[in-house]
Amino acid sequence: MLDANRLRVLVEVARAGSITAAAERLSFTPPALSQQLAKLERELGCVLLERGRTGVRLTEAGRVLVDHGERVLGELRDAERAVRATLGQHPPTLALGAFASAGKTLLPGALADFRRAHPHVRLALSDVEPPDGYGLVTSGDLDLLITHRYPGTELPPAPGLHREPLLTDPLLLVLPDGHPATERSRITLADLAEEEWICGAPGIHNRIALETAAAAAGVDVTVTYETRDYEVTLALIRAGVGVGLVPATILRSHVEKDWNAHRLHGTDLARQIFLVHRPRLHSPVSAMVATLREAARTALD
Repeated sequence: MLDANRLRVLVEVARAGSITAAAERLSFTPPALSQQLAKLERELGCVLLERGRTGVRLTEAGRVLVDHGERVLGELRDAERAVRATLGQHPPTLALGAFASAGKTLLPGALADFRRAHPHVRLALSDVEPPDGYGLVTSGDLDLLITHRYPGTELPPAPGLHREPLLTDPLLLVLPDGHPATERSRITLADLAEEEWICGAPGIHNRIALETAAAAAGVDVTVTYETRDYEVTLALIRAGVGVGLVPATILRSHVEKDWNAHRLHGTDLARQIFLVHRPRLHSPVSAMVATLREAARTALD
């Protein structure tokens, strides 16, 4: 039978991308971690990692074992939690992972409401940018993940996990005060073909969404200022140096409104926000899911 601790080592190395980084996370020395991996490879009779100067890469066998290892670790954590709850040894815990703008908009009020209703539950929050985080839920490192999908991108596979839509968050065109396009009753991407856009770098979700919409409209857009931070985007728009697409929940969180927000005509751009968790929910998770659903229901009011 495979050793669960060695499975954990392999999972951590896969997440960290190097033996040195994983050793630091686990408070091991790199040689000790390498020995554990070598023993695991001898037990299975195959190579699990390809080692290079810049880190490690999983072989096909390694990827299969990591997928199973994350599920095994999750079951072991569930077993420990159940026994400790029976013995009354530890208060319930709840670990959440969320992308940055959800941490600014959806979570503060939801966490405050949850703590008032469940003061005995210990909460932990981690920044997890999509598409990461699914393996952390599978292994039980996270109880609940808040993630998203932008237009033009695909959701990662989620075998053995439950993923539910939480909120459709429109992407609105934001223009500086006094921009000539604000006089139009309807604004299309074609109307903005000469504009300088503020958006993420190539491959970033909001850049993919903008380029997907532009391709569908048959126009080219020029991204002059690259940032994935919506606060920077809004600051640049206020300064009058460009235009951008910003989620409605971000705009709603700002008291000042020294810009103009519009829906783009001819397209229905929105990011989809999801909750991801394991199928069997212990009580703190189910309560948090209900709290987040209520927060999402009023997020765009």
